Amino acid sequence: MASDLIFYTNPMSRGRIIRWMLEEVGEPYETVILEWGNAGQFEDYRKINPMAKIPAIVHAGRVVTEAAAICAYLAEAFPKAGLAPTAEERADYYRWLFFTAGPAEAAMVNNTLGWHVPPDMQRMVGYGSYDRMVDVLEQAVSARPYICGDRFTAADVYVGSQIGWGTGVGSLPRREAFAAYVGRVTSRPAWKRAQEIDGPIPGAG
Repeated sequence: MASDLIFYTNPMSRGRIIRWMLEEVGEPYETVILEWGNAGQFEDYRKINPMAKIPAIVHAGRVVTEAAAICAYLAEAFPKAGLAPTAEERADYYRWLFFTAGPAEAAMVNNTLGWHVPPDMQRMVGYGSYDRMVDVLEQAVSARPYICGDRFTAADVYVGSQIGWGTGVGSLPRREAFAAYVGRVTSRPAWKRAQEIDGPIPGAG
């Protein structure tokens, strides 16, 4: 019988974020591994995501793309996992989930590519400057144990993944606050199961 929840990924992609989220959710799912360089496979995948970007999920026939959106969707679709925000957590949950998916990721990618915003044009980009983004992100993870307070949520899956990846490959500086936060969120059994499935990240560490 076909699974009600299908996960399209490659271990060397942002799909690792969703692997972790799925392991946190604890519902059965089918995995489809997309191999880099397999043009035919990706052509078929365009029926799922016309951008041909990984990851994506199909749940009950509905497609969800974009890793932050998938995390938020899964938290709401499977409330028994307790990963969706409470009313008190909601503002911080959406604020930092979308800050990390938008300004923070854009700043990290642009910095890695060697592109820096001229000071007189910083108002044109969502993150202003790379250094400002890093400082704001550091403050966010320093304020409380988790991004919304004292409780782990789906936002921590996404924010923790981005900071863990960024500090591992050098797109974020290795600050003490980042290391402490990543250490907390990656101590979870679901994160460890996800790593066992996808394997280590070459070059990270």
